[in-house]
Amino acid sequence: MSATKSLSIRMDEDVKNQAEALFSELGLTMTTAINLFLRTSIREHGIPFSLKLDAPNAETAAAIEEGWRIAHDPNAETYHSVAELRKALDV
Repeated sequence: MSATKSLSIRMDEDVKNQAEALFSELGLTMTTAINLFLRTSIREHGIPFSLKLDAPNAETAAAIEEGWRIAHDPNAETYHSVAELRKALDV
């Protein structure tokens, strides 16, 4: 067995407490869980889970959908300048 080294990391206290509680329920210590993550990363030659951007909330998703509909609607009003848009909006 190779020699062990210490690793010091900084993290949000709430995240640490939640992680420790979860790992405890799984019968693991924080050290064991971090070692599992690191060894799996090495074995898989990358992060051992998929990294994804957060999905937009319902309001944002609806706004994106509306934007796509407007952008592809040949009858939608178009403006050639900010001044035209402001005039149409009465601002």
